[in-house]
Amino acid sequence: MFRMPFPSAGRGRAAAWLAALLVALLVSAGPATAARTSYDLDYTVEFLPEDGQARVSIALKPGDGAVRSLRLKMPADRYTAVTGDGEVTRAGDHVTWVPPREGRARLRYRYRIDHQRQSGGYDARITADWVIVRGDDLVPSASVRATVGADSRARLRFVLPEGWTNVDTPFKHSRDRKSFVIVNPERNFDRPVGWIIAGAVGTRREVIDGTEISVAGPKGDVIRRNDMLAFFNGLVPAFENAFGDLPPKLLIVSAGDPMWRGGLSGPRSLFLHADRPLISENGTSTLTHEIFHVVTRIRGADGDDWIAESLAEYYSIELLRRANLLSDDRADRAQSWMVRHGRSIRSLTSDRSQGERTARGVQLLRELDAELRAASDGDHDLDDIVRALIPLREVSREDLREQFEKLAGKPSQVLATPLLN
Repeated sequence: MFRMPFPSAGRGRAAAWLAALLVALLVSAGPATAARTSYDLDYTVEFLPEDGQARVSIALKPGDGAVRSLRLKMPADRYTAVTGDGEVTRAGDHVTWVPPREGRARLRYRYRIDHQRQSGGYDARITADWVIVRGDDLVPSASVRATVGADSRARLRFVLPEGWTNVDTPFKHSRDRKSFVIVNPERNFDRPVGWIIAGAVGTRREVIDGTEISVAGPKGDVIRRNDMLAFFNGLVPAFENAFGDLPPKLLIVSAGDPMWRGGLSGPRSLFLHADRPLISENGTSTLTHEIFHVVTRIRGADGDDWIAESLAEYYSIELLRRANLLSDDRADRAQSWMVRHGRSIRSLTSDRSQGERTARGVQLLRELDAELRAASDGDHDLDDIVRALIPLREVSREDLREQFEKLAGKPSQVLATPLLN
């Protein structure tokens, strides 16, 4: 704390003392921070089943802040009829939009929804009765030039075809329930990322430890909505104890064929094929695996995809055990299966970890957990490493080594394995 002796007497001394005090107060206060400014950002999505498309508009309204330009990634084979107020130009797969300086402005385009994976299943699909699509695709990634420090106040609205009665997203409804409030604390320009489902859709919701869990799927498909909610009653506390607070809402979208027969995570949401079991015969869980990706959002750096995939698979067993959804014996048998399945792997380096490589990584992580517990006299475990990695998002083997050494006070012998050479 700054301390200044009071002057004994005299106008000159008093003036000097006051001047010194003002300087000290200015120094201690530090530089002034820029005031936050904002602008309105409204998304409107109209689904057109007969065309296999969505008609999308992005509306901007300046406030005390404004967007000067947007450069969006829009491949011409999927994004068509792009028009807007102000200046709109296309160069290859990118569209640049410079809205007018004053007043409300809109960018309009159409997006072709159906997308089939190489394996044959769809990871985006629109029918006469329903649609499943990612908001990341409806509103593609963009480079934004805006007023310094400006933040968006974003809303998402839908125009549904006749007979379509329901729509759900990973975001909460506005108070009037006419739109969804789009909030992403990590970005100033909020996009409606994550899975979206609409149409003749059945939904079950439950609030568990402050998180709204929403399970939705097309009516007529055999969706285990209540089974999943029961599953989450044990799983949500296990995730919170391991990694901290969950998002305010999690959306699980499920459907049968011809959707892709697996699980796909997204921001605050995931897709799970209706035929996938909640717990597989080998003791793992696709649902829990994908929730790990949703909650932590950890991804592997170049060559280290095994970190994200093996962590998700390790915790798909471990968190089921902690939630009493797997007995200790069955969890141990699941880990033994991983050992057998990954025994032929000699290197974990890969940009896409699957099957045997992921299983070998699970074994390595189990050994790392045991090593850290022993080195810290039980004060730390793998959960502590994961919590330290979450803010990094893109994680490498060097990050693993660094976090282990911080917690254990010495380098890891497990991570010195030839598997990581």
